[in-house]
Amino acid sequence: MRIGCHVSIAGGIDRAVDNAVERGCTAFQIFTRSPRMWRAKEIGAAERDAYRAKLDASGIDRSATCAHMPYLPNLASGEPDAYRRSVAVLVEEVGRCGELGVPYLVTHLGSHLGEGEEAGIARLVAAYGEAAAVDNRVRVLLENTAGQKNSVGSDFGQLGSILRQLEPADRFGVCIDTCHAFVHGYDLRTEKAVGEAFAELDGAVGAENLRMLHLNDAKGGLGSKLDRHHHVGLGGIGEEGMRAVVREAHGRDVPVILETPIDGERDDFGNIRAARGLLE
Repeated sequence: MRIGCHVSIAGGIDRAVDNAVERGCTAFQIFTRSPRMWRAKEIGAAERDAYRAKLDASGIDRSATCAHMPYLPNLASGEPDAYRRSVAVLVEEVGRCGELGVPYLVTHLGSHLGEGEEAGIARLVAAYGEAAAVDNRVRVLLENTAGQKNSVGSDFGQLGSILRQLEPADRFGVCIDTCHAFVHGYDLRTEKAVGEAFAELDGAVGAENLRMLHLNDAKGGLGSKLDRHHHVGLGGIGEEGMRAVVREAHGRDVPVILETPIDGERDDFGNIRAARGLLE
């Protein structure tokens, strides 16, 4: 099973590989920069080469790695300056992933800020078009949202509709976050419910387009729209639902990334053990 967590790049991007190996990851996710800043330090040749060499030596399949967009950009924003800066970061991140050899960039679809879904989606499609113009093979993944007010892409049908507007198709895919899906309203608490949700997802976006799965339990209840992640099996989804999701992902050979809390209850090590235990 290709499973791991989001790992820190503190001390250099290559340190992410060390952190992944330490946690027993066979997949992992990184930020290529500080997620709370617009500007990013250039990736130096030594840092790039160290990351690539460590990854090759780690035995972790490159196709089970991804980067995540920073928090500040809003690709559906109607505010001209914020939108321009957001698109610039997206384009830059696609380039940075290409430098490192990271095959996937996970992106949040953002908020239309009250201007309406149609306008927000039009801006998203334009932004992704600029990302696809970057001359590399990095695939941009659209992550479903939790359904907060003015957000875009919570519903699988809408996610699929956006995906079908993007060209070329082989530069895009989806990353499904289980917490976001559950608090939006997709029941994932039983094996039957998980099967039904994934069948709906397949019909909306196509099974071949699911490239990454964020395995997070939820602190909120079904349909609560509360985007707060919880430890695997200990939240609103629960152990039975998490087990069904893990098995579904494993059967599809989709890498699983945990974005779970680190607190007195559990850390990355404990959540990875818990997720592997569900498969066993």
